[in-house]
Amino acid sequence: MLTIPLAAVASQSLSVTLAQQSCGLNVYQKSTGLYLDLFVAGNPVMSGVLCRDLVYLVREAYLGFTGDLTFMDTEGGDDPQYSGLGARWLLLYITSSSSQASS
Repeated sequence: MLTIPLAAVASQSLSVTLAQQSCGLNVYQKSTGLYLDLFVAGNPVMSGVLCRDLVYLVREAYLGFTGDLTFMDTEGGDDPQYSGLGARWLLLYITSSSSQASS
């Protein structure tokens, strides 16, 4: 498991390497919640996925992403809001081996 650093801003884009995958992430707040887009090597894997506390975001191997992503509320069980990103809500990369172990 790896924590992906996020800032407490309403919209952000970042690049990170996860399991030898060159990934691009867009994280943005809308009135209906926090959303995430994921790109691998510039190709979209998923777009506009609603972020929930401890719910895997990718879920399906056929999407072409090794591992998974999830948000964790360090103070309870609420869904993430941009104002607490990086402190209260952490974005976690779950490796393939740790996601299989928890299944």
